[in-house]
Amino acid sequence: MPNFIYRTSIAILIVSGIEELNFIGPWEMFTTARLLSAPLDMFSIGWRDAAVTYANGLKVTTDYAFADKPHADVVLIPSGQGIHVLAQDDEFNAELRLYLSDAIWETSVCIGAALLGAPSSLKTARPPLIVVLSISCASTPHTYILNQRYVYDRNLVTSAGVSAGIDMSLWLVGHLFGDDTARSTQTHMEYFPEPPYGNAA
Repeated sequence: MPNFIYRTSIAILIVSGIEELNFIGPWEMFTTARLLSAPLDMFSIGWRDAAVTYANGLKVTTDYAFADKPHADVVLIPSGQGIHVLAQDDEFNAELRLYLSDAIWETSVCIGAALLGAPSSLKTARPPLIVVLSISCASTPHTYILNQRYVYDRNLVTSAGVSAGIDMSLWLVGHLFGDDTARSTQTHMEYFPEPPYGNAA
């Protein structure tokens, strides 16, 4: 009888108004790891329905509408203007809290962490950590960590904005599936950033 291999399920919540790379970067990282035999399943969730328009006009259809979402071990919340709107939506936050309570890992890109700060969403009583590279990005009243690409605290992993979500996802691939898988994933993606202007900040 073959050995059972548990497959980690990873969901990315997509709402209209989020930045494209906040979703696409982590999606590419996780699906590349899956291509290289990491035992994971990926899917996207839209609120409320499956049709989503990103901040810069890209239109996509998610795998599931929120009402039809399956269980996820890892939930990732990207960032963008749509997140600011949903942070004030009581119905959405109640639904999200229930979904997060059943997950093992709660992850976010930039201001997506604001949604992890709703009461009862975190498994322990600690404030959400919003990671930003510049204080100009700090626009909601939470604990901010400057000049870090990503940070983790037990089951909570948050990153700075846009491209930093790729680094966070690569760290999570290594943590869940081993350093060798993470290194192979990084090599397969040719992800060795050397921006032409260095640290332009």
